[in-house]
Amino acid sequence: MMMTMTDQGYMNSETILSVSDLNRDVRYLLEDNFPCVLVEGEISNIALPASGHWYLTLKDNSAQIRCAMFRNKNMRVRFRPTDGMQVLVKGKVSLYEGRGDFQLILEQMEERGDGALLRAFEQLKEKLFREGLFADSLKKPLPDLPQHIGVITSPTGAAIKDIISTLKRRFPGIDVTVIPVSVQGKTAAAEMINAITLANRKQGCFADLDVLIIGRGGGSLEDLWSFNDEGLARCIVESQLPIVSAVGHEVDFTIADFVADVRAATPTAAAEILSPDQEEFKLMFDAYSRQLAASILGTIKQKRQTLLWLRKQLKHPGRKLQEQSQRLDETEARLRRAFKNNLNEMKQKLSRLHLSIRAHSPRRLVKEYGQQNSQLANRLGKAMQQFLYYKKSKLAEHSHALSTISPLNTLSRGYSITYTADNQVLSSYQSVKAGDTIRTRLSSGEITSIVDKTEAPQQEKISAVTNNRKAVE
Repeated sequence: MMMTMTDQGYMNSETILSVSDLNRDVRYLLEDNFPCVLVEGEISNIALPASGHWYLTLKDNSAQIRCAMFRNKNMRVRFRPTDGMQVLVKGKVSLYEGRGDFQLILEQMEERGDGALLRAFEQLKEKLFREGLFADSLKKPLPDLPQHIGVITSPTGAAIKDIISTLKRRFPGIDVTVIPVSVQGKTAAAEMINAITLANRKQGCFADLDVLIIGRGGGSLEDLWSFNDEGLARCIVESQLPIVSAVGHEVDFTIADFVADVRAATPTAAAEILSPDQEEFKLMFDAYSRQLAASILGTIKQKRQTLLWLRKQLKHPGRKLQEQSQRLDETEARLRRAFKNNLNEMKQKLSRLHLSIRAHSPRRLVKEYGQQNSQLANRLGKAMQQFLYYKKSKLAEHSHALSTISPLNTLSRGYSITYTADNQVLSSYQSVKAGDTIRTRLSSGEITSIVDKTEAPQQEKISAVTNNRKAVE
């Protein structure tokens, strides 16, 4: 290949980079200009190797980007990512130098769409469960036959139509009051809370309310989300009126279902739970009527028989008074005997107590303890005299032994003790040198001297001369 001079000049005027240098410069450029970005997309081709790092592709309808989330970051993610999951990620733009691949280094990841809602639902459910808001002990019983039902729902939805038609069919005598609210949107939860609060005041047309139904027709998780509001859940628990939750279809579950006193699969089912079937009610009424009539006839028959028996048992008043008088005399006699027996028992008990007190008189005990005290005092005096005599003997022995080994006795025999200037006992001529001050302790007083010269003992001199001779030889 031929190269012109112009091309050669251009090549010589530029710095030649290696592939690694170029990738490194591009990585720095990307990381400096995109320090942190938020990206939403769908996960695909996710890999979860044993190292704990996550590698995946984030895509939308027309583009995709490789992503990596290292173990120290993905440990904070509270869900397991899978292919097809819609997520929102936070990270920095970078370049994998080894392959030159443009990529995102992820730091945070959150679910989007139904996944995020499901996670929020499970978190709130777990929180309220730990607080005990789902406990059976908080559930209020439903009335057997409510007279007045309040329905908290949309006045134009299918739910209220189903409830009213079911109540009319099963038991039309029940009054129904609709408390209109929004069942979807940002204000729906607040409106339902206000409706429950208003109904619990039991004022005006709500004065005779027996029970509440709160619900709506079916829909997606997002459509039913107002019934997963924490404030609404706590309001349902605190309600004095029992509440039946009737949200969506049988497969739909909301937080309101868990905290309500009764959960109905559908609004129609809620109406059926609260209303008896009028046909069954009529049959039951007829059965009770027949049972009541039979009971009345049986009672009349029994009372007639009792009346006949009482007529036979009826006695003349004079005879009745004689019997009562005789019974009174017998009762008086029993009372006198009982009083006499009780008096004798108390006298015997008093005599026993008197003998017991004399047997346990404190005078005898005081005399015995006085004798014991005199004996102990004599023994204590003797013991103290013996102890003092023993201690005096020991003191004399120790005094004699101490006098025997006392250095003062040695000094009295003409010996002395010599100390250096720093009060150390002088035991070797090597411990001082000429000019040092020494103190000599005598039997009486001390002498301070200055060393004129020091000499080794005669034996050491002889040994030194012998060692010098051996060294010369």
